[in-house]
Amino acid sequence: MQQERLSLKAPAKINLFLRVTGRRADGYHTLETLMHKVDLCDELELRLCRQGIRLRCQGSPLPEDKGNLVYRAAELYLQTAARQSLTALPGVEITLKKNIPVAAGLGGGSSDAAATLRGLNALLGGGCDRDQLAALGLRLGADVPFFLGDAVAAVATGIGEVLTPVAPLSGYSVLLVNPGFPVSTQWVYQTFALTKNKFSSNLKNSWKGLDCAGLPEGATAQAVALAAMTNDLEAVTLSRYPEVGQLKDELVAQGAAVALMSGSGPTVFGLFAEQGCAEASYALCKRRFIDTYLISPSPAMR
Repeated sequence: MQQERLSLKAPAKINLFLRVTGRRADGYHTLETLMHKVDLCDELELRLCRQGIRLRCQGSPLPEDKGNLVYRAAELYLQTAARQSLTALPGVEITLKKNIPVAAGLGGGSSDAAATLRGLNALLGGGCDRDQLAALGLRLGADVPFFLGDAVAAVATGIGEVLTPVAPLSGYSVLLVNPGFPVSTQWVYQTFALTKNKFSSNLKNSWKGLDCAGLPEGATAQAVALAAMTNDLEAVTLSRYPEVGQLKDELVAQGAAVALMSGSGPTVFGLFAEQGCAEASYALCKRRFIDTYLISPSPAMR
């Protein structure tokens, strides 16, 4: 009997480092970044219906049509599946509950799109294999293939689609602090392209070529990431929003081992080895910023 309803969680991500390594002729920037899923998740419910796509975004001002990446993901999957099966397919009703801040550098839209692809594939009998789903995801956004994969953490190269799974973080709590204003990813990358000399990008650096002297033998990607945490996009965002830099300094002063802006921002995260420090910092930040979360770096996907 075909399953007609499915509930999914779509986790946020942080970038433990992000370097812009170049720019392609089509305008896309190539990257080298270590992405890590975290336990802050949007919630989606998919239910098959007779025809069409109906999207509801509970408690959110997000569009409920093609202006939403979830809608476009459902449309792309259904069109592709119909061509492959040469038969008419049912439609889908999708309810999206947003918990991840929007335009925050946390990949919420890409994660929601990935969950939609994965959910429809399950509801309609798994007609697309892993590689086909990844190809569909890349058409929607460079981060979508990462969220389609099982790996909690992966180094992404190319425009973000070439993924190498790595060992996830352990021994840290993650404090996310969103200062409450959106930042356009498109604006950040366009500004970076125009001012890359001013912002001293790390175009020739590589995580594999880092000087790891002093790291213990057999050190995981976690140790490398902590030694190399940097984000080439920070300087762009900080040029307009200096409060992002102030937040980083505050988290370190409150006991974070490291603090960094995630993606194109403006969300800042701190990694805390001491739970007591993490809880105290959370309490301080929550008074000022409603979108403050103290979470585990290992998401509960179901």
